[in-house]
Amino acid sequence: MPSFDIVSEVDLQEVGNAVDQTRREVGTRYDFKGSSAGVEHSEAAITVHADNNFQLDQVKDILYQKLARRGVDILALKGGKVEGGNKEARQVIEVRQGIPQDTARRIVRLVKDSKLKVQVSIQGDKVRVSGKKRDDLQAVMNLLREAKLDLPLQFNNFRD
Repeated sequence: MPSFDIVSEVDLQEVGNAVDQTRREVGTRYDFKGSSAGVEHSEAAITVHADNNFQLDQVKDILYQKLARRGVDILALKGGKVEGGNKEARQVIEVRQGIPQDTARRIVRLVKDSKLKVQVSIQGDKVRVSGKKRDDLQAVMNLLREAKLDLPLQFNNFRD
């Protein structure tokens, strides 16, 4: 019986590379001379800091451009609250991995409401879809691509 997994994964190596490129560009740009603007990366979080909110937005724009060039979907990032103000502004951006339970339930509900003859099951931070026909599985993939979910989805582990 054919099946595949729906996952939401981000290549953390590419995130690290994009952060390094952003750090280098911020260090060489004239409009950031003498400022404390920068970016730090830890496991699943990126910390952006600058002297004020305007510079913080500029650094985030540079970061998002670098991430997009490296193939990291911006939907996988969840920006936190901006801390500080005019003196020192910082923001922690979370890099989301896996599908949360509520989003997985929404995916299951979408697939079941489509009346396709497939079985859907939540397995930890991924969702497995199995069915008798490959065409039904491809229809599920197209349905989820068109759905407006706030998470980038990948389809892997296809078994025939």
